[in-house]
Amino acid sequence: MILPIYIYGHPVLRKVTADIDNSYPDLPQLIDNMRETLAASGGIGLAAPQVGKSIRLAVIDLDDLSDDLPEYKGFRRVYINPHIVDSDETDTDASEEGCLSLPGIHEKVVRPKRIRVQWQDEQWQQHDEWIEGYLARVMQHEFDHLDAHLFIDHISPLRKQLIKNKLKAIKSGRYQCDYRTKQ
Repeated sequence: MILPIYIYGHPVLRKVTADIDNSYPDLPQLIDNMRETLAASGGIGLAAPQVGKSIRLAVIDLDDLSDDLPEYKGFRRVYINPHIVDSDETDTDASEEGCLSLPGIHEKVVRPKRIRVQWQDEQWQQHDEWIEGYLARVMQHEFDHLDAHLFIDHISPLRKQLIKNKLKAIKSGRYQCDYRTKQ
């Protein structure tokens, strides 16, 4: 089932999420719904707060980028209880980001190119690895949602001032997108 994506201004996007265990109700169905919602929205990542759930869960699908980034052919992953536990702050990159919860807004964000992440997969197997490159950026963006942050929190005060009217418009329901949303 395609779920509505919660839009900037909704309180769930500013709430720190909680870890879950394998007794979380209907988790396989939620994961399937999040995958379907992500595919329908044309995004590459979706965090649980974006569908109204304050839990540490995210799905990432980079397969559509495989023409330009062949290493991501078939890359579709679920991250349960992900935490960034370390990062290489000495090597950063500034790239443009957008977000399904902030339709129409794209800004350059500086992030570390390399991060160490711990998480569990759908079989509850524990993972702990260093991630680099584009996937590291996507993970940081999605996992920010789990810590009540949005990518606009990483831009300069001047850039925030320049997009202030766009943010106000989104909060008041004046935006366009091709997927279901919830204010």
